[in-house]
Amino acid sequence: MSERFGTDVLITCPHCERPTLAVVVGEASGIDEDGSPPYLLELVRCSKCSKPFLAVEEDYGEGWDGEPGVLWPEQQRPLSLHVPEDLRRVHAEGRRCFSAKAYTATAVMVRRTLEAVCVDQGMVSDAPGRPKPLFKMLEEMRDQGKIDGRLFEWAHELRSLGNQGAHYSSTSVTREDAADGLALAEALLDYLYVLHAQFNAFKQRRQDAQEKRQAHKVPPPNPKPTTRQEA
Repeated sequence: MSERFGTDVLITCPHCERPTLAVVVGEASGIDEDGSPPYLLELVRCSKCSKPFLAVEEDYGEGWDGEPGVLWPEQQRPLSLHVPEDLRRVHAEGRRCFSAKAYTATAVMVRRTLEAVCVDQGMVSDAPGRPKPLFKMLEEMRDQGKIDGRLFEWAHELRSLGNQGAHYSSTSVTREDAADGLALAEALLDYLYVLHAQFNAFKQRRQDAQEKRQAHKVPPPNPKPTTRQEA
């Protein structure tokens, strides 16, 4: 039975990165045995750039949710290997939550990423078994010059988003907030571990080049000694 074939779905094209009414040119539904909701795979074609991509919708009991997510091509770039493995793993889990449309869980993983960054940067409690509050750890990172005022503001907002996800309330985490949270967390990781390492390498390279020039600089000739008569 056709569900979406021949219809249009509103989605952001992963190729041209523009919102588009993509036409469904193929589909297949399925259900896993792990209790996850039924899903509908949709092969769609962008109405703007005409390139195909694969999307998915899910049924939570009221029919397909009408919010297709892109499965292929994957647009998320891998984090640099300069970022510690533990931090890459935590952030990757947040990405998987977002791909599964678990936006509240995404916010929680963003906050967990912040905590992991603080611990990796040495912002740990002096009392065993009593971790510092995340806000205090972020303040210490700012005071120690590891992050500037703007990055501290970003991190503070990400912490608030994580708290919204971790504690029950009537306000849900939106897709847009979850996406922005992931992007800002990634920017923070890039600043601390990628750009910092790149800048240090840049400074060292320039210092080495300057020392090399100094070593190969030809000294000026010694002045000819004068005799008493010449004087």
